[in-house]
Amino acid sequence: MGAAVAAGAAAAARGSQPGLPEGLPDLVRRGIEEFNRRKFFECHEYLEEAWMEEPRRVRFLYQGILQVGVGFYHLQNGNWRGATGVLRSGIERLREFEPETLGIDVAKLVRESRRCLEELERLGRERVREFDVTRIPKVESSGVSIP
Repeated sequence: MGAAVAAGAAAAARGSQPGLPEGLPDLVRRGIEEFNRRKFFECHEYLEEAWMEEPRRVRFLYQGILQVGVGFYHLQNGNWRGATGVLRSGIERLREFEPETLGIDVAKLVRESRRCLEELERLGRERVREFDVTRIPKVESSGVSIP
């Protein structure tokens, strides 16, 4: 178990945050919470473990959110190629789960992530640091942002 997962277990013991869909596996819940905090490395740790443990097709939803998060992680580090490539893969992975799966507004995440990808492509490698990070979406549930 990674350090992020162990830290999340302690947070779970204190109670999960409101606004998350009911029935989400704990690892997925924690991964989404980290995504929405812009802690994309930690998000990756949780969602990778959830993806690896899940035998059903929904595992690819987890993988898609993970990939979108990794794309934004690369963006935070100024890695234009990594950001655009992994964002594109994550968006494609998520499309089969639109409009909503497990109480997650997948269509909105796809739409907003695609807008980010288009803006990154417009800016190009040399201007990646000009991207407005306030445009990075959050994973939402039933029209409510998940903290």
